[in-house]
Amino acid sequence: MRGARYTVESIIGSGAAITAAKAELLRASQTDSTVLIRGETGTGKELFAHAIHAAGQRRSGPFIKLNCAAVPGDLLESELFGYEEGAFTGARKGGKLGKFEMAAGGTLFLDEIGDMPLPMQAKLLRVLQEREVERLGGTTTRAVDIRIIAATGRPLEELVRQGSSGPTCTIGST
Repeated sequence: MRGARYTVESIIGSGAAITAAKAELLRASQTDSTVLIRGETGTGKELFAHAIHAAGQRRSGPFIKLNCAAVPGDLLESELFGYEEGAFTGARKGGKLGKFEMAAGGTLFLDEIGDMPLPMQAKLLRVLQEREVERLGGTTTRAVDIRIIAATGRPLEELVRQGSSGPTCTIGST
């Protein structure tokens, strides 16, 4: 499925905390800024990502998801950036679009971004800053018009303070 399945109306609850969270969701949906959703496992981070996309200006564009923890680190780059034919042994004839290009005009949701390997962080930061990607084995950059929503349950600030060199992501929202 390439579209968001949930809207703000899908989020059940009427207490002060959930009402404030829904209001923040609606504010975030009105911008194209990168969003970082934080919360413990099972708190509905993906539901909020869907709802932000569905309420925003990019709602008619694709909503592409990638769970960073579910993809082995050595395959994550090809999943995100895609690859050209012949880029590596077993590369598909004709190459493959990456998630960034698949999300063109819409939103890319990077779930469990706190589990992204450190070397990928610099590459992701470049995409955030320059809004362009280069496929594996490619020689040209391609502009990407996307919004990025990321989610994590990891305490990013604490991991940075500890100087962790584990698979944590140290980027924030832009």
